Amino acid sequence: MDVKVARSKILSSFKMHGYSLRSEASKYLTEVLSPLKRSDFETWLEKIIESVEKQPLESSALDKDVIESAVQEINQDGEEEDDKVFNLIDAYSLPRFIYSSDRKKFLPNTQTKPSLHGTAQDKADIFRDRYTILKQRTMRHELFMPATVASANQNASKFELKTLEYLLGSSVALENVIILGMLTQLKEGKYWLEDPTGVVELDMEKALFHTGLYTESCFVLAEGDYDDGVLKVTALGFPPPEPSTVTRAHFGNINFFGGPSPTCVAASEKLKKIEQENQDAMFVFLSDVWLDQPKVMAKLRILFGGYAEVPPTLFVLCGNFCSKPYGTNYFKTMKGLFQDLANLIAEFQSLVENSRFVFVPGPQDPGPGNILPRPKIPENITHALKEKVPFSLFATNPCRIQYCTQEIIIMREDIVNKMCRNCIHLPSDSESVPTHFVKTLQAQAHFCPLPLHVRPVYWTYDNALRIYPLPDLIICADKYDPYNIENNNCLVFNPGSFPRNEFSFKVYWPSSREVEDCKINE
Repeated sequence: MDVKVARSKILSSFKMHGYSLRSEASKYLTEVLSPLKRSDFETWLEKIIESVEKQPLESSALDKDVIESAVQEINQDGEEEDDKVFNLIDAYSLPRFIYSSDRKKFLPNTQTKPSLHGTAQDKADIFRDRYTILKQRTMRHELFMPATVASANQNASKFELKTLEYLLGSSVALENVIILGMLTQLKEGKYWLEDPTGVVELDMEKALFHTGLYTESCFVLAEGDYDDGVLKVTALGFPPPEPSTVTRAHFGNINFFGGPSPTCVAASEKLKKIEQENQDAMFVFLSDVWLDQPKVMAKLRILFGGYAEVPPTLFVLCGNFCSKPYGTNYFKTMKGLFQDLANLIAEFQSLVENSRFVFVPGPQDPGPGNILPRPKIPENITHALKEKVPFSLFATNPCRIQYCTQEIIIMREDIVNKMCRNCIHLPSDSESVPTHFVKTLQAQAHFCPLPLHVRPVYWTYDNALRIYPLPDLIICADKYDPYNIENNNCLVFNPGSFPRNEFSFKVYWPSSREVEDCKINE
């Protein structure tokens, strides 16, 4: 590319992102990028800008050092890409971002690692951050995007989102207003809508509920008429979700998901090629693997024996790993059970050598209280298994897996029943509860849109339960019946309880992104 054209494009691209380049920086970057073809030039320029945005900058005027650092980071990323085919990411090491309403972008949170037990401010930030993420996503939706003068006549169906401050400051009755806020119960039996600007009482007697499971502490779009301090709701819906492609088109290749890569792995051509070529790769998912039940162990022997000739890439075994608590002998019992499992897996050498085993703790497995995210099972229990099965990995709950370009989130929690029990309006079509649940999950961009007293969460690690941007695959391991649902280019499935559902499990094929329902026959 011509040097003058390259320099002009570089300066204009940085200017669009709010940066200016000092003369040495622009000269250096022009020398680096001008020899490239046009397509490669634009790709590299985009990556460099994304790398710059993640650096702690003191000024928008960029020196040569900042640009050199960005170029070196991208070079290292390209060299190490082959090592990033598989990554297990725990809930306590996820990257932290804060949405800046002024700059309309996510900025890295550079604060020190948070304390496990947060302050009152951390508790307030949980709901403020959830609201901010959902609001910026909703405002980008075509129905809520502010209409320009040119497009106003073409799209008359746009809606205008109001805040509660607007309602509370009005001295007259308002009709057909739409508010984004959190459902809350300030007084028993009465529901209110809350946002950062205020709170208003709701009258939902005549409300039409759209698809979803509406619980206290979930965020909703409430449409209705406001009069005399009460919002009479005519329709209640969820903030519209968006596919990950839309999110990334807006925010670039920021790595929200976690892992060693500084950018989102979905853009990696090398990893995409590896993923497509490895058509035999398969992941096996089981939940409620009760190691204290002889029948479960017998079925596991059949399962491992069946896969011994063609070892899966990955076995994901979710808890609970005991069918019942064992009191004071619980830790000793669990240690013995994992020893038995180690002996069983060791019988199949092909699995030991070729398959990874990931263990996700359940709600009743050993840990410091039933609060999310749960830490991995203590090492003094799992030591014997790690010795005999070197590729065994013990994960937090929830945890994340990056396989090539795919992002996978695994959660072991009986959340469907909890949400149904706490619904303010149960869907009439009970057969499609999983559909309502999946749409709620994606709309809320969170695994547990429930009050903290119903499902406790560590305030400072609430980001571990976020589902934004949407990953490629979500596994909600639940004792509820198995299901597979795809929505917004995100596949969600529940393998079901292994012993309760006739020893059924799920197999996922990453190359084709298909799920297979499997069962061990008697």
